[in-house]
Amino acid sequence: MATIKEKIGYALGDAAAGGITWKIMSIAFPLFFTNVFGLSFADAATLMLIARMFDVVTDPLMGSLADRTQSRWGTYRPWLIFGAVPLGLIFALLLYTPDFGPVGKRVWAYSLYLMMMAVYTAVNVPYGSLLGVMTPDDNEKNQFSSYRMVGAYAMGFVTLLSFPYLQKLVGGSEQHQYAVLGVFFGILAAVGTLACGLLTKERLKPVRAEKFSFKQFGDLFKNAPWIYLTLVGICTNFFNGFRYAVAGYMITYCLGGDVTVSGLIINYTVFMTFGELTCMIFGGLSPKFTAWVGSKRKAFVVAALICAAFSVCFFFVPMSPKYIWVMIALVVLTSVGVGLYSPLLWSMYADVADYATEKNGTSSTGLIFSSGTMAQKFGTAISGSLVALFLGLAGASMTTDAMGNSIVDEASITSSVLTMIWSLFSLFPAAMALLMVLLIHKYPIRK
Repeated sequence: MATIKEKIGYALGDAAAGGITWKIMSIAFPLFFTNVFGLSFADAATLMLIARMFDVVTDPLMGSLADRTQSRWGTYRPWLIFGAVPLGLIFALLLYTPDFGPVGKRVWAYSLYLMMMAVYTAVNVPYGSLLGVMTPDDNEKNQFSSYRMVGAYAMGFVTLLSFPYLQKLVGGSEQHQYAVLGVFFGILAAVGTLACGLLTKERLKPVRAEKFSFKQFGDLFKNAPWIYLTLVGICTNFFNGFRYAVAGYMITYCLGGDVTVSGLIINYTVFMTFGELTCMIFGGLSPKFTAWVGSKRKAFVVAALICAAFSVCFFFVPMSPKYIWVMIALVVLTSVGVGLYSPLLWSMYADVADYATEKNGTSSTGLIFSSGTMAQKFGTAISGSLVALFLGLAGASMTTDAMGNSIVDEASITSSVLTMIWSLFSLFPAAMALLMVLLIHKYPIRK
């Protein structure tokens, strides 16, 4: 029986990865790269596409490598313990803007972003795989998964809410602000990751396939539950990815900049904070909701329909700061669905790993959980890349300032660009949620 201390320790892992590094990368990076760092929309889109192709290879290989790791710290925990510092360091460097020319900046951004994806994979794939070896009890797996989501969303709430106030506290140029906050949040991410590795326990030993074989990769594509769940995972991250990647542009251009209400600065990070808090609450309620509905599959369908319905409603809200609380209310209601389905996804990956072990005779827990991480990065970054691409197609373009830095051309932000931004936050995610419903209906495990 796992202790509360261990469950909190496990939650710290996703508080660091999901609540800090990935949250900032998802919501701040698209705007940071174009409006602060100085990349063009095309460069930002290409960067994220290249990184995703890189992940398609590294994530499954990392999963297979993690499954074969043997050490005094266990199979998956050593990757957290020794990957903590590189994760924080590279994240900090990625938010630093060097005094280079356009070519030098491209090289810096591309190199650091690929390094960040590699170290994130080396930490997060084993982290997800831990769920399969900490307990054999299905209910306890749901609890661990719920703690994980609460940790991620709670830290996401703190990160996004504090971001504009910390920027104001740091002062100076935006480049200086992001550089300082990169160091600050990088240290927090490293500490959380290390604490997770030290506080958790591996109670189950994987049935190892000691020799590497490409057969295990082939077995994945014969595993129907894995295929459907991976497609669902990609859709969930497209759903979140569109919203997070376009939120900065929406506040900046559709609403004319930060909105101040009774002293509260509502910028793009604070705007999404309301959803983080909701996800944290309903992520904690997800196990009880699942028990009430009767199965993980049915609970997932209900949650996805909630996401679809309120995303469509958002599209019809007028683009005006006067309606900011209506927008926030719809973000909160949409996040009820996100909070309910997020813990279910990782618990279902554990079910798929158990199914694969029974079917094939050897454990592929790390490989299967790596597909969850790959879906996370693929969906989030491709959606971020598509946001930059669609905004460019709608007419948004770059120009240069007096210092020769690339900046967004304000004159190119026409009504068609504003409508595209609004749709990317509402209608595009709604389509992904409906696709999730269709896919989960086909998912064959009925737990």
